[in-house]
Amino acid sequence: MTFTYTKLAGALSAIAILGFAGAAQADYPEEPITYVIPFNPGGESDVTARFQEPILEEILGVSVNVTHRPGGGGAVAWSEFQNNAEPDGYEIIGVNIPHIIGQPIQRSDAGFETDDWEIITFFHSTPNALIVPADSPFETLDDLIEYAKENPQAVTLGGSGTYSANHLGALRLEREADIDVTYIPFTGTGPLPAALEGGHVSGVFNYTMLGVQMEDRARVLAVASEERVPALPDAPTFKEQGYDIVGGAYRGVAAPAGTPDEVIKVLEDAFAETNRRIAEKQEPLGFVMEYITGDEVDETIGALSEAYGPILEAAD
Repeated sequence: MTFTYTKLAGALSAIAILGFAGAAQADYPEEPITYVIPFNPGGESDVTARFQEPILEEILGVSVNVTHRPGGGGAVAWSEFQNNAEPDGYEIIGVNIPHIIGQPIQRSDAGFETDDWEIITFFHSTPNALIVPADSPFETLDDLIEYAKENPQAVTLGGSGTYSANHLGALRLEREADIDVTYIPFTGTGPLPAALEGGHVSGVFNYTMLGVQMEDRARVLAVASEERVPALPDAPTFKEQGYDIVGGAYRGVAAPAGTPDEVIKVLEDAFAETNRRIAEKQEPLGFVMEYITGDEVDETIGALSEAYGPILEAAD
């Protein structure tokens, strides 16, 4: 599931040969495109969309208007999109896993279904990170775990959404360390720095990007990756501290179910080229670039559904 430049280079060569032929065949796009971000401004999805916006406009030849519709850890916008968006490619939306997997399982009123759209691509991922304020009494992961064992539910960890990658990461920490913490869902990553610096939470279970962003104002106790993240070389992994916790979020973009294949192809090619161009900006921020399209989208969702299934069932 990991992005490789060899794979993307081959895909982009095919794009160059076709010369975006799909656009000519479909006469698409001819109108501005609305790109909905289902979270607050300032988070990973928003930062990426802002990088993507001017490049997509250059490639597609029309305006790409990024808008925000936060609420319910993404569920508000995803529900409205699946129920109201026209399948013509002129409204697209950011999608995240495991959010789109976990929410419909855990909430009968989520308002959307995991498979009820056309996912164009997943373009990057970010490992989870456990982050505390710079002046926190918890100087190490063991400090936090020891305190949580002695004071059940006293440790409060903010995160982006309910049954999101952050929430599932916190649940995994509880299970692996045999502790009981209080998870507080926010509408996205955007509000978390203020909550952390304001002392409203003990820490946050968020993503590596926030760890990089707050490097001088916060302390990263652990990252949920197999190896240390290059952008956070001093932050140890959970695994090297004895906890088998690896995970995070995959982010991508979707069109409404029933959108014509040739339109999906135009958008897929445009996002692939965009991803190539913004990689040098995103990787230092803690992102891991991906190129997941076509059948690999279903494979990725299937594999992560299996991985998170036991956690979701235990939390039910």
